[in-house]
Formats: sequence, C-alpha cells, structure tokens
Amino acid sequence: MSVKFEKETVRESPLPTGRKHEIAHEIGERLTGGESQTGYLAAYLKQLQSNPLRTKMLTSGSLAAVQELLASWIAHDRSKHGHYFNSRVPKMAVYGAFISAPLGHVLISILQKLFAGRKSLKAKILQILVSNLIIAPIQNVVYLTSMALIAGARTFHQIRATVKAGFMPVMKVSWITSPLALAFAQKFLPEQTWVPFFNIVAFVIGTYINAHTKKKRLAALRKKHYGEGRSNSGRPEDYPKRDY
Repeated sequence: MSVKFEKETVRESPLPTGRKHEIAHEIGERLTGGESQTGYLAAYLKQLQSNPLRTKMLTSGSLAAVQELLASWIAHDRSKHGHYFNSRVPKMAVYGAFISAPLGHVLISILQKLFAGRKSLKAKILQILVSNLIIAPIQNVVYLTSMALIAGARTFHQIRATVKAGFMPVMKVSWITSPLALAFAQKFLPEQTWVPFFNIVAFVIGTYINAHTKKKRLAALRKKHYGEGRSNSGRPEDYPKRDY
C-alpha cells in the first residue's frame, strides 16, 4: 500500500514552476514568436523578405561595429583616451553596411539562384565548392582590402602586402567553417533563415579572429617598446603616415 501511495503521489504532483522558468519562456516567445509567429525573429525574417538589402545593411553594419567593440574589450585594446570605443568602430559599421552587406547580398543571391530547387547530394556538394572556391575568395579579398584601408594603408603596395599576408590564413578559416555552416544550413534551415544564421556564425568567428589579432599586435608592441618609456595604453597607427 505504501508503494502504491508513493507512486500516486509522485504522479499527481504538479511540475515545479518558478519565475526563472517563466522568464525563459517569455524570452523564447519574444525571440521566436511561438505559435503566433509574432516574435523578433519572425519580424526580422518578414523585413528580410520585404526589404532584403536594407535589412542586411543594417544587420551587417551593426554587427561589424559591435564585433570591433567586443574584440577590443576582449583584447584590452584601448584608444589613446583609454576607451574601447575607437575610430575603427564607426569605420567598421560603414564597411559592414555599405561594402560587406551589398556584396554578400549579390553573391549569395547568385548562389541560391544557381542551385534553386536542386536538392541532390551532388548539387549540395557542388554548392559548397562554388561557395568556397569562388565566393569566399572574392569576399575575403574585399575584406582584407577594406581592413587595410581602415588601418591606415594609403598606397597600393601597403594594400597588396596586407592582402598577400592575410589571404591564405583567412581562406583556411573559411575552408574549415564555411562547409560546416553551409552543410548545417542545407540540412536543417529554410533558405530565408540562412542570412541571420550566417551573420551569427561570421560574428562569432570574426570576433575571435579580431580579438586574437589585437592581442598579438599588442604583445608585439609591448615587446618592441619595452624599456623605451612609451605608453602602451594608446592605439598606434598600423600604417604610420610618412612624408613621400
């Protein structure tokens, strides 16, 4: 009798609910919209369909600025005034909105049109190859050129040197992450959600690379200026101006 009583008690006991569970549920409803499809993600996807380029420009510009700010905070890379908000933040926002987003919009649109309605394994593999061998190199060359200009490069030789030095390392990262991200999107995500998904992936990877690069640069500067009585709190120009 005691065993039966305990089973019935457990079966009839309501599941514990608390404020934390309610908050988590509310956040999930707000993000995804739940059954009503009125959440932030649903609203974003609606804007992405009705105003694709404008939405991508706003998204890419905002993420690029936040990425630079977050990477500076992670690497403890302060401006000469001691702030993490440096001149690169608005420049990165301009790059994301007016260069990266339009270029990605055109290239991804072409890729999706080329493989529209093709769901075979061969088509998916070919799509990954085209993305990594044609689209990724174009995007990375434009990215490295823009980063060189933002860093202060003003001559063709400085820009070419930056692109030459950074192209293969960046391509190796793309060749590792892009096939995995694209294969995941092909398998689990509808095409209209590819843009926010790839934005999140690029944001995480870009923040890591940016922070890692800043840490290496700061370490090199500390080693170079050690014992010379110079302050390392400021951000020296990557390409100092010269009198030509």
